[in-house]
Amino acid sequence: MHIGIAEDDPDQQDLLRLWLESAQHSVAAYGTVAQYIEALKRERFDMLLIDWMLPDGTGADLLQWARGNLGWETPILVLTARDDEETVVEALQAGADDYVVKPPKPAELLARVAALGRRVRSNALPVLRLGAFEIDIQRQRLSIDGDPVVLTQKEFDLSAYLFQNPGKLLSRDHLLNKIWGLNAEVDTRTVDTHVSRLRKKLGLDGSKGWKLVPVYGVGYRFERIEIAA
Repeated sequence: MHIGIAEDDPDQQDLLRLWLESAQHSVAAYGTVAQYIEALKRERFDMLLIDWMLPDGTGADLLQWARGNLGWETPILVLTARDDEETVVEALQAGADDYVVKPPKPAELLARVAALGRRVRSNALPVLRLGAFEIDIQRQRLSIDGDPVVLTQKEFDLSAYLFQNPGKLLSRDHLLNKIWGLNAEVDTRTVDTHVSRLRKKLGLDGSKGWKLVPVYGVGYRFERIEIAA
């Protein structure tokens, strides 16, 4: 798995990296809440490992951002120096899947990481393959003819939803609620903006076998197009 670590202590970073890489995981580590959030915006991780106390915030801040922007599929393990019930409950209620008390024991940490990984794989969604497109919903990766496409989180969420609902008439309001949520402080123009970006990034003009067709006054229909041999 590719694991993103939020830990401000360089020695702890090095230890975590050593243990996880010994178990064949890849690792990227960051020392502040701000650095970690910037990394989460541009990079997709299979699991997040978060220290509860960071120089510019707490694990709760990161959990809130991650769950609000990445959803609930990504497993999150919290590292905390405090093992009191209040802190543990706060971490779990904020969205953590599990926790490890610091200083972590390598065998226990790797066992908990492996257990979370198994839980995610057991609930894994299938990889969608539609013509030139491959959409790995679990890992949040989309490729065209094997080449990965760089997408923002909402662009990926929207594209994955479209590929799961081919041929259906999808209103702007429906897409807004499904992708941004009922309480999102955005309007339907946001949907149009993201649709325009996806058309360009994914070639959804029929040239790749799929076309995102506007339906006047309603929304969009995602259609398969036969390409002449």
